[in-house]
Amino acid sequence: MSKAHRLLVVDDDHDLRETLAEQLALHEEFDVATAENASAAMNTVRNERIDLAIMDVGLPDMDGREAVKLMRKHGFRSPIIMLTAQGSDSDTVLGLEAGANDYVPKPFKFAVLLARIRAQLRQYAASEDAVFQIGPYSFKPGAKLLVTESGSKLKLTEKETAILRFLYRADQQVVPRDTLLAEVWGYNANVTTHTLETHIYRLRQKIEPDPSSASLLVTEGGGYKLVP
Repeated sequence: MSKAHRLLVVDDDHDLRETLAEQLALHEEFDVATAENASAAMNTVRNERIDLAIMDVGLPDMDGREAVKLMRKHGFRSPIIMLTAQGSDSDTVLGLEAGANDYVPKPFKFAVLLARIRAQLRQYAASEDAVFQIGPYSFKPGAKLLVTESGSKLKLTEKETAILRFLYRADQQVVPRDTLLAEVWGYNANVTTHTLETHIYRLRQKIEPDPSSASLLVTEGGGYKLVP
């Protein structure tokens, strides 16, 4: 279960594109793909999981803002940060109205762009559109769904969704039962660890190939964790 965010850098300036990709790849939290034009970018987001796209406005085959409109029209929901040599207010408005989440004028400091990327990824993780990979499943907390590789959908309850979301964010670290209880149910005196264990049992019945020998949602050290 790789937690690296898959980024797409789209710019026709070869040196800028490769330099930016190299700088981002130095951070273990990112896995970086590149594209030199709008067509390649749209093909990438259609066929790969992309968690955030960095799009130049001045692409050779299409205005970057038009490409963003098409990407949104065809279902791409991840954040998009636009880069432009034009930093006017009207230019920013056009980019945001096209469907971009943020706008960074050139020249920019890498540290500023990095902060913007991280901020957009945090916001997206909390949004209804977020999709996460858990083992063989695409986890869609906003829709309370797990989708298998074959496209089958497993409906989750609100509590099951909350449990998976919190364990996913723990990044393979063991979450103690009491912590999970407090996060999912709040400090409700009527809720016991038995309630949590019942929900974990039902969740395993849905997601584990062999629920009696859990390999995805495992018990360890007085708590639970998700494993690859």
